[in-house]
Amino acid sequence: MDFEPHPGHEFRYLTRADVVEAARGVDVVGAVAEALVLHGQGRTVLPEEAYLGWTTPGGAAARCLAMPGALTGGPRPVIGLKTINASLANPDRGIPRSQGFTLLLDPDTARPLALMEAAYVSAMRTAAVTALAARHLAVASPRSLALIGCGTLARAHAALLLDTVPTLEEIRVYDIAPDRARSLLGFVAGLPRGAHVAAKAAESARACVAGADLVVPVTTVTEGYIPPGWLEPGALVAHVSLDDLTEEAVLTADLLVVDDWSLVRDDPRRLLGRMHRAGSLLGPHGEPWPGAPPRPRARKVDASLADIVTGRHPGRRRESDIVVSNPFGMAILDVAVAARVHAEAESRDIGRLLGI
Repeated sequence: MDFEPHPGHEFRYLTRADVVEAARGVDVVGAVAEALVLHGQGRTVLPEEAYLGWTTPGGAAARCLAMPGALTGGPRPVIGLKTINASLANPDRGIPRSQGFTLLLDPDTARPLALMEAAYVSAMRTAAVTALAARHLAVASPRSLALIGCGTLARAHAALLLDTVPTLEEIRVYDIAPDRARSLLGFVAGLPRGAHVAAKAAESARACVAGADLVVPVTTVTEGYIPPGWLEPGALVAHVSLDDLTEEAVLTADLLVVDDWSLVRDDPRRLLGRMHRAGSLLGPHGEPWPGAPPRPRARKVDASLADIVTGRHPGRRRESDIVVSNPFGMAILDVAVAARVHAEAESRDIGRLLGI
């Protein structure tokens, strides 16, 4: 016997194939830009993420992230949660490194509204953040793109940047596994603009970065390897995987932009969080980590991406500036894109309704 009356309730379930199909009708960059504006206006809720890390029985690093977020501005609130799980050994098994779900909640009843595969939405919103950074922080007509790491995120970036940066003429890719680099080149060749760019595999990470206007590391490294000397004057580094730059590259960048300082500050595992705790990086208002006196060469974070998008900060001042955008990853962007995907799925009856 149940403990209380429990009226039936249905929510929409979207597989990855459903998400991919519904996303064809979604302006992902527009959704992310809108969410960033709301975040800059203080009309979002972005709690700390929950992190669970472990070592698999086979000895690989694995983790689960739970990331809630809400957009409280706009015509109707958007409330949701992303869980994204990953094992570094998965590619060796022939399965994706990461997978998970994004859950949307009804803002009135708090009941489940939709549940969808999360990794595709996550890849899209990550690439969309880079596209916005390129729009607002790159040199006037970026012509060359360097992708370090040739997995799913590299594909998402290649597809979206070719679509949103029309001046691109060259893509260089590098991966420690040459077959992954070849696979990415094949993917690029099949894109609508793929035949109009020169795409090639570089022999090293340094050769990939050399002379590039846009540098996008999408790796799983935990120790920096890109020093400032590799970067061309005018380069924009979209530091997607968060640990690829050396500390010196961060310290000497002409402009350092983050998506959300509180998330960066509170994470001790990634480069900028470690630098903050060590006293070499200060917050946007010059604030040090409690108990960590600033080092002599300490620098501060210059702006948030919301500051750039809304025009509160001018961004790049000179064409020769080296700019670093450090997108930690905000759940509000996942739920913003997921809400657009859900609306498209509702209008086209994609997916299926499940009862609770």
